[in-house]
Amino acid sequence: MKSLKKILCVALSALMLMQFAIIGASAAQADYTIVNPYSEVIWNGADAWGAYKGTVHSHTTYSDAEDTLPVMVKEYYNQDYDFLAISDHGITGVDWDKAPDTQLLYTYQWLIGNPYEHLTTEEYTAIKDGSYPLYDGTVRGKGLLPILGANEFNHFSLTKNHVNGFFLPGTTGSGYAGAENERGFEQVIKFIEENGGISHINHPGDWLNTNANPDAVNDPNNIKFFGDLMLKYDSCLGMEVFNERNGTTGYDRILWDNLLMYCLPYGKNVIGYSNTDAHWCDTVDSSFSVFMMEDNTVDNVKKTMQNGAFFMITRKLRPNKWIGPSEELDVMNMGLPYPMFTNVAVNGHKISVNAKDCDTIKWIANGKIIAETIGTASTIDLDKIKGSEDFQYVRAELYGEGGMCLTQAFAIDDGSELLEFEDKEMTFGEKFINWFKGTKLWAIIGEIIMAIE
Repeated sequence: MKSLKKILCVALSALMLMQFAIIGASAAQADYTIVNPYSEVIWNGADAWGAYKGTVHSHTTYSDAEDTLPVMVKEYYNQDYDFLAISDHGITGVDWDKAPDTQLLYTYQWLIGNPYEHLTTEEYTAIKDGSYPLYDGTVRGKGLLPILGANEFNHFSLTKNHVNGFFLPGTTGSGYAGAENERGFEQVIKFIEENGGISHINHPGDWLNTNANPDAVNDPNNIKFFGDLMLKYDSCLGMEVFNERNGTTGYDRILWDNLLMYCLPYGKNVIGYSNTDAHWCDTVDSSFSVFMMEDNTVDNVKKTMQNGAFFMITRKLRPNKWIGPSEELDVMNMGLPYPMFTNVAVNGHKISVNAKDCDTIKWIANGKIIAETIGTASTIDLDKIKGSEDFQYVRAELYGEGGMCLTQAFAIDDGSELLEFEDKEMTFGEKFINWFKGTKLWAIIGEIIMAIE
């Protein structure tokens, strides 16, 4: 009897060991890597990279702004911007001491006293090398880098299906009026790609009319539409998460989270952008980005736009019920230091950040707050967070007296086989609807309906 018990004990022990071996093997297979978009950044020491403030979406009286190009450029210069892209509607940007192509649509500017103007060659040279005096007469000592070849497309659209194209050759794209709605989005993204440029979606909440319907950012059809565009066209890098005062785009941060969850299984990380979209000087201190770069050059700006090694800042944002803020943020033009990350590191399944000028650090995964830290430093260990095995990404947000700052998404790579995007052919009926919704007639009907409602 004792021998039988002994045999049974040995057998059970062996079975348990086999189970633990299987579990261990499964755990090893389920391991994952946190993809750090800031992995190349050198944060400290003699070779530390710079933190360069800029925007790649701004306007002048050459399109629909209230201030001229010289006034706008000098305001950016005085507000310590390091790089700037003028992306007037339907006009591809050229050197700031030259007149760009003009569009008939904006000749009204002369009638209301807003002339077309550009910098003198002397002013342009001094602004680029930093010798131009600031408003108080002192010399700034560092230049403002012009990013040329930018254009806000679909300038004749009534539905505001706007896309920013960048690094376009010469005046390519000037005068591109664009179709409405979905057809207009795809046509212009394809046009930019075919001409060697890169693009991002501008203020999608404006097109979705999220002020009237905030839940539109959670609509699966809207998520699929924008996600499919980004998957179909590699050159479409992402979307504006913050735009100017976020007046029509207060919920685009939520849409960004949804697009990350839609696109990451295909291997595409949706890059978020933050731009002033300034039409007058008062909004130069609204939403902008800080690029981490070895040097402030055009090539490095382009590379950083593509790899996401930058942070998004805004001074103004309405509250929302999903991930905050709980109260309205509004600190534009107050001269307050904006919150900023000073170090980002990934070690195994841990992400650590250090920051300045902030009081709270929040961590977001799959569109939900998963952790919150009071102070200027935080480390998150995904192995200790319930449900982390389902995370597709993690990102961090800083809150401070001077605004809000976001990281890009840290994608979670568990080694799974990536999905393959299939661009399904539309039926004849779908093609007709897509075409008709892209016409001015459809847009006008929509505007009339909205006015009646």
